[in-house]
Amino acid sequence: MGATLRAVRALVLLLGFYLLSLVPLAALVGLDVLVFSWGHGPLTLKVGFVTVLLAVPVVRGMLMLRTPKGVDPPGLPVTDADEPRLWALVRELAAAAGTRAPDRILLTGEVNASVSETPRLLGLVPGPRRLTLGVPLLTGLTEAQLRSVLAHEFGHFTGGDTRLSALVVRGRVQIGRVIGQFHDRADDKVAADRARQERASAKRVAKGRKAKEIDTAGVGLTYRTMAAIYTAYGKLYLRASLSTARGQEFAADLAAARIAGRDATASALRAIPALSASHDFYTESYATLGLPARLMPPRGEFFGGFDRMLTAREPELAQLRAELPEEQTGAYDSHPPIAERVRRIEALPADGRADEGTGAALSLLTDPARSLAALEDAVLVNRLLAYERAADWQQLLDAAMAAGLASARTPLHQALTAYTGQPATLPALLDVIDDGRLWRLAERLPLSEEASTAKGRAFREFVRPVLRRSLRTMVLAEFSSRSLLHWEFSWSRPASVRLPGWGSETADDSPEATLEAALDAAVADHPETGRLRALLPPVPQNA
Repeated sequence: MGATLRAVRALVLLLGFYLLSLVPLAALVGLDVLVFSWGHGPLTLKVGFVTVLLAVPVVRGMLMLRTPKGVDPPGLPVTDADEPRLWALVRELAAAAGTRAPDRILLTGEVNASVSETPRLLGLVPGPRRLTLGVPLLTGLTEAQLRSVLAHEFGHFTGGDTRLSALVVRGRVQIGRVIGQFHDRADDKVAADRARQERASAKRVAKGRKAKEIDTAGVGLTYRTMAAIYTAYGKLYLRASLSTARGQEFAADLAAARIAGRDATASALRAIPALSASHDFYTESYATLGLPARLMPPRGEFFGGFDRMLTAREPELAQLRAELPEEQTGAYDSHPPIAERVRRIEALPADGRADEGTGAALSLLTDPARSLAALEDAVLVNRLLAYERAADWQQLLDAAMAAGLASARTPLHQALTAYTGQPATLPALLDVIDDGRLWRLAERLPLSEEASTAKGRAFREFVRPVLRRSLRTMVLAEFSSRSLLHWEFSWSRPASVRLPGWGSETADDSPEATLEAALDAAVADHPETGRLRALLPPVPQNA
């Protein structure tokens, strides 16, 4: 579908909203005329009042003539003077796509790239353009892949997609606003009726009578019926407008393949889902690791560490890129499945451009370290920026794990406190075990229905895994509180814990094996704590 036909359809969909609004308004006016023709009285006034209340949300939605202005996402604006190589590439690719280059470039912290335009007169007159470019994309893509991503985005400019979005967005916002107003009115009616019934019920109770059950079924039904009408049209509107958007994505992919090459476009499409999943993992496991200890990574490393993790986990990334996600497209998805897009591009004839631009896209920035540090100031909230910075990732890990262990509250902690009435400590737990009360304590653990009805050995088998995990956490917390733990930081695998003198993880007589055996003994059918107590250093006299 060409840009002209898409514009006509977008306009028709928008006009459909106004037509839909005029029909109930006409019906309400007709109802008022009919009632007033019968005469004047309380019923006439009541009907007139109700029709006005129903008409207000519709009229307000119709009169919202302006599309809400878009707000820039948190990001770092960069000028031609700041990043000349990036701007040169952007202008080159815009020219190759046959379109006007963006007026602004905004670097963000997300795995995403997008273009937007602020046109006038419902998209008939072009407006300022913006390119939003996520630094994690620059980190994880090659220059050739980035060229493909940018060419794809400029393909949206060429197809007029960004200018038509004003029409589409306006319709979505207006329909959503009318639906929201009707639901708000219905909720207000329900709240008022519930409050009235509760007051009446309180009076009945005060008089020694039985309170009536609160029943708001049917309250606000008229408002919800009106909302349902607009919701049905809104679904039609979304299906129609988003199905066009999927076609626009395919067209932009073809533009990217023409400009940047088939192989670069296919590899970029494969890489982006892997980068998105990897960045989510990095943010949770590394960048925000120190938040429990109110500690942040070194300056510039909140985004900068992502590159090191990608390098260390390249085999895993290669597997993610090879296994395309086969997600199902919903009726309201604006993008086709990545797997389908990749198959379409890889089915194109080879163009001999496989080896172009293999360098890292991040090198396009004049000073990547400076840009990554400045991006932190631009996108992170002030609360995080106020936290102390760790000297390195190892210090961040040590502080985070110490804070986590100090605040750990396992099911065993809760059960022990409930059982003894005292704060849950490791010495107190060992005393309970030595007194032969471990399995009575275990009855205080959160139990499944099957576990709570089990007896004897079956019960012990149900609760043993929870006991052992919780006991291990309490032992490590005890070591940590005495500054005896050391954590080994790694970009390629989870952090591993070490005690002084701990070495090989495979030797039968290693400290690790000794600890695991001591834990097993403490939660055995006939528990004993001697081996576990032997591992714990004596408490200092002045502790």
